[in-house]
Amino acid sequence: MDKKQAKERIEKLKSEINRQRYLYHVLDKPDLSEGALDSLKNELFKLEQENPEFITSDSPTQRVEGKPLDKFLKRTHSQPMISLFDAFSVQDMADWENRIKKLIPGEKFDYYAEIKMDGLAMSLIFRDGIFSIGATRGDGRVGEDVTQNLKTIEAIPLKLRQPEEKELLNLGLNKQQIKNVLAALSSGEIEVRGEAIMTTKVFNKLNKKYKKEGKPLLANPRNGAAGSIRQLDPKVTAERKLDFYVYSLMTDFGLARHEQEHELAKLLGFKILDQNKHCRNLEEVVRFHDHWEKNRAQVPFECDGVVVVVNDLNLWERLGTVGKGPRFMMAYKFVAEQATTKIEDIIWQVGRTGVLTPTAVLAPVRVGGVTVSHSTLHNMDEIKRLGLKIGDTVIIERAGDVIPKVIKVLTALRSGKEKEVHPPKKCPMCESPVVKVPGEVAYRCSNTDCYAVNLRRLMHWASKGALDIEGLGPKIIEQLMKEGLVRDISDFYKLTKDDLEPLERFAEKSADNLVQALESKKEVALEKFIFGLGIRHVGEETAIMLSQKSKVKSQKISDLKDELQSYSLEDLQNMEDVGPIVAKSIYNWFHDKHNVKLLGKLQKNGVTLAKRQENKKTIKQGLEGKNFVLTGALKALTRDQAKDKIRELGAKISSSVSKNTDYVVAGEEAGSKLDKAKKLGVKIINEKDFFKLLSD
Repeated sequence: MDKKQAKERIEKLKSEINRQRYLYHVLDKPDLSEGALDSLKNELFKLEQENPEFITSDSPTQRVEGKPLDKFLKRTHSQPMISLFDAFSVQDMADWENRIKKLIPGEKFDYYAEIKMDGLAMSLIFRDGIFSIGATRGDGRVGEDVTQNLKTIEAIPLKLRQPEEKELLNLGLNKQQIKNVLAALSSGEIEVRGEAIMTTKVFNKLNKKYKKEGKPLLANPRNGAAGSIRQLDPKVTAERKLDFYVYSLMTDFGLARHEQEHELAKLLGFKILDQNKHCRNLEEVVRFHDHWEKNRAQVPFECDGVVVVVNDLNLWERLGTVGKGPRFMMAYKFVAEQATTKIEDIIWQVGRTGVLTPTAVLAPVRVGGVTVSHSTLHNMDEIKRLGLKIGDTVIIERAGDVIPKVIKVLTALRSGKEKEVHPPKKCPMCESPVVKVPGEVAYRCSNTDCYAVNLRRLMHWASKGALDIEGLGPKIIEQLMKEGLVRDISDFYKLTKDDLEPLERFAEKSADNLVQALESKKEVALEKFIFGLGIRHVGEETAIMLSQKSKVKSQKISDLKDELQSYSLEDLQNMEDVGPIVAKSIYNWFHDKHNVKLLGKLQKNGVTLAKRQENKKTIKQGLEGKNFVLTGALKALTRDQAKDKIRELGAKISSSVSKNTDYVVAGEEAGSKLDKAKKLGVKIINEKDFFKLLSD
């Protein structure tokens, strides 16, 4: 077979395999067995290997060929991926219709009703008919480029199907609309939006497999899909067998009805939901909703309601958007999943503006595939409206959403031991007075710096110099604070996969990774533990000195607490390099009742001190007691490794240059410390001299 023949055969094979994909995934009418189709794919693969110059990005062989990524790139959406307003009753839907009828008086609205899939919204861009970019919803404006992973989904065509003119005429398209479609397919851009899902069948099959292999189970199909889409290796995504359905065409072809968008998407090679239906009025919408609420088990995926869309596309611009979403769509939710549990406590979270938000600590309960242990209560007015007390049995609901909500108190189950809920008089973070905001329901901490101080405290514990907890960066910590999951450092060690998975930025894998990272840092070196507590004026060197002075041999935090509480101010001041200010700070910290309580919580949550090792210090004559300052980057050692070398030889590290500094080790791109050393006449050595000094 010469090159010309090979190219022709490759194109024919690609065309036939794509046709079979359309028959199987879109029309559900395959006319080849899996074995025969695999044989065609195998022939194509061999021909492409022999003639790599003919391999194209739209070839069926390229679905799982991408290399693992280091990270996902950001993609700005052409138009925001909007949120929808929710309706939970017939009355809610009637109110919505009345609102839009007031905006366009005399208009007779008809609707297109779509089953609301519980998956991940995606934006797909095709250029000249070839799949080019696929991105997640993200924050609605900016998502993540997950093109390689989406290519593994067989339901997504790598090359759009070219409809026949007759097919387009059957959709009711006029000549201009047909011209628009064909032009975009040949030399333009087409954007579609849809939902990536994991079917319940695949979900059950994977969990059965993972259970046998001893792997963590997927919490629910939505989290399974989210975790699959955000895998850096597309081969892992391919193993999950995700599916995809289109619900909107963003490209303007001049169509008249939203219903036509679905029909056109099908002709272009996409799966659409056959269950979706045109409804002439709101009564038909309600019947459609009620039918699928009762029969949702008949669809192969999880669904949580019906999306009701004004069918006339020309009315969309006139109706416009308000707040977070469009007026021309409404998510008519199914009855939410519910469970009962007990309120164990109410904790108060300090937000960025100082407002205190009550969060219910629940006896863990499973609702909608996840274990719920916290629920926001919003404010005191909500607590009063519910009539809620600590100790109450309550109904928890996940209203078609991932965020749990307390909706009702079962007062008949009260024992009489329940406690009234009162807003705190002092801030739970900094003990500043709490004030009631005039004219608002909010209570606020009077210390304007409270939130920032607590955030810095939590960030310090997770930082590289302290516990160095991978995956626990500032944005994640702030998110955990906002959700009421973390108030102090001990709360990190209560986090579970189920706490994390419902949150933005988290999916199955990232939740697992953070829980494992926290578990791996439960045993802490003594000097890291002391430094991580964030005691004022206690830096790394003072923390190391305190750990070296300690006689604690057990791994219990309580024993360290007892030892440090036993020191008087005079004892602390007599320690090396500890002056009156540092001594007072250490003394006050370990005698503060809140800090003592924190140490107890850390121990209760499984944090221990690492086993003490023999002192490896080998005093080097001439270096003992000398003060070193490091500045700039060293080639052979990290900063921490260099510090360890200096300490092993009996010398000390300082973070700043002074007249008491003996050596400044200057690496590449040394900064202001080098300039100060020159002014003070301190001895400056380079990396080569530094190693020579250590080894002589």
